[in-house]
Amino acid sequence: MPYVTTDDSVRLYYEEAGSGFPILFVHEFAGEALSWEPQLRQFSRTYRCIAYNARGYPPSDVPQSPDSYSQGHAVADAEAVLAGLGIGNAHVVGLSMGAYCALHLALRRPELVRSLVVAGCGYGSDPALREQFQAGSAAAAERFERLGSAAAASVYADVPSRWPLRDRDPRAWAEFCARLAEHDARGAALTLRGVQMRRPSLWDLSDQLRRMRTPTLIIAGDADEPCISASLFMRREIPGAGLLVLPHGGHAINLEQPAWFNAALAEFLVAAEHGRWAATAA
Repeated sequence: MPYVTTDDSVRLYYEEAGSGFPILFVHEFAGEALSWEPQLRQFSRTYRCIAYNARGYPPSDVPQSPDSYSQGHAVADAEAVLAGLGIGNAHVVGLSMGAYCALHLALRRPELVRSLVVAGCGYGSDPALREQFQAGSAAAAERFERLGSAAAASVYADVPSRWPLRDRDPRAWAEFCARLAEHDARGAALTLRGVQMRRPSLWDLSDQLRRMRTPTLIIAGDADEPCISASLFMRREIPGAGLLVLPHGGHAINLEQPAWFNAALAEFLVAAEHGRWAATAA
């Protein structure tokens, strides 16, 4: 299996397909590298596509110390994947937890990010929902540790923002649930406590977002209510950012509506590569 190793000696498993300019895909909490398969199949025809498993997600390593999990570690891991593969600049596409990582990567190391796609991002950032999000994440972490991944996954997946995948594509839903049920319970709990609960609110990043000049596409599903206000907030704060809202879309929009997601991504990448995506608007 192919791995890159981080500065703190964590091995990260990755998958790679295709050749050309690189695209780095960063997965959500309930996903892994395989979650990007509908995108890798299309974009590997013309791009070098890389998707990796975050720390805590086998076959990547599962560090046992809570101190090994944070938003900073997640961003450093994305940097390590790029460096380990000799990539100095890439399109970066993230979903949910992965979108937070991608966004922070663009803020911290803008020279690494040719363009940025922030999809399904923002749950837990709205100040009005912050405490509810943190309490829910703590409860989910406790379930993974106490009940194991199979039982915890059935609860985690059974929420309104996940139902569009279930209703639109039962086969993809069954695959998603089966993979989530196999996640490492300890890794999931540590990720929830260290990354999800402790990451800063997008509202706290307002000044940094206003200084961004990376071409940015924000994508949200209209049924993914926790992310709607955050997506609108990012659209207002990031200069030149565009917002696409997919109808009847939930949280796992790249799996629910791969044709629409891929078409939007393809258009955006071409515009960004040719300097036709406004990144310097006032």
